Amino acid sequence: MANIDDTFSGTKDVAEKLRFDEQALLQWMQANVSDFRGNLTIGQFKGGQSNPTYKLETPDAAYVLRRKPPGKLLPSAHAVDREFRVMSALGAQGFPVPKMHGLCEDPDVIGTAFYVMDFVDGRIFWDPYLPSVDAPERTKIYDSMNETLAKLHAFDPMKIGLNDYGKPDAYILRQIARWSKQYKASETRSIPAMDRLIDWLPSAAPEQDRASIVHGDFRLDNMIFARDEPKVVAVLDWELSTLGDPLADFTYQLMQWRTPKEMRNGFLGADLDALNIPVEATYIDAYCRRTGRDGLPKLDFYFAYNLFRLAAIVQGVYHRSTLGNASNSKAREYGAMVEPMAEYAWSFAEKSDAS
Repeated sequence: MANIDDTFSGTKDVAEKLRFDEQALLQWMQANVSDFRGNLTIGQFKGGQSNPTYKLETPDAAYVLRRKPPGKLLPSAHAVDREFRVMSALGAQGFPVPKMHGLCEDPDVIGTAFYVMDFVDGRIFWDPYLPSVDAPERTKIYDSMNETLAKLHAFDPMKIGLNDYGKPDAYILRQIARWSKQYKASETRSIPAMDRLIDWLPSAAPEQDRASIVHGDFRLDNMIFARDEPKVVAVLDWELSTLGDPLADFTYQLMQWRTPKEMRNGFLGADLDALNIPVEATYIDAYCRRTGRDGLPKLDFYFAYNLFRLAAIVQGVYHRSTLGNASNSKAREYGAMVEPMAEYAWSFAEKSDAS
């Protein structure tokens, strides 16, 4: 069986539907990227991104271009301009993100808005079980990820120029409303559990006790780790970032521990001690220690909410695949994942109501 890290890592030829005018891009790079020189070789990254992502190589340097996908898009989705802004602000604070080179919002250049950033060399792990690394390194990889998220949540948005990056309060309620609307806009069949969640979640949402920058999709394969040490050197894919509830961000990642292997390659039922991967309680304790919390309340609600949100996102990917403009060749397979996710989310909702 092929290693999943090999399957999704690296580049491939650009898909026909995602090609663009390479000469127009070259001219834009010459005008907008400092010290740029040479011709471009362009490949498309294999991994699954909702925003198509390309590697740009010259004889002297390597860059990454990330763009909105072509075609009709859902409202507020694929906000590459927001990605560019938040990574620019965080990079200035020493947070691990790639260096940003330029944003182009003129669709006449390559057909959609895009930005260009440095290519960061390192390791991307697509399999959360980390089979490609030695057991002692696994604990350190997860600890670096935990430390990185806590560092993100410690920034004061006002002090780094992101005070208007989103509304800091009532984040969960706005997210429920957003993803309910986006799910309905991309719905391809009736899923009763999704309808129940749409009705239940708003009334069950807890009060938000803090506000921070939230990544929105913080997971292992959205990070680049150093080649020679278990350290996060770049956090990628900021499309869903905004201001909001840091617990929503952390519990989204924590779903890894509460989902079964057949769903998101989760850890539920796995012998994590034998794998040298932190158990859930250890991972929670580390985050709480770093963020000054005594514990995490309402976990069942947060799991129900995050699984609902993920199901809505996956439904959107599947819907785009039916229209022919999804960037991942596996997108059509996602349609079958939505109902099990929704039903599992509802199981947490029932436990939350019972507690």
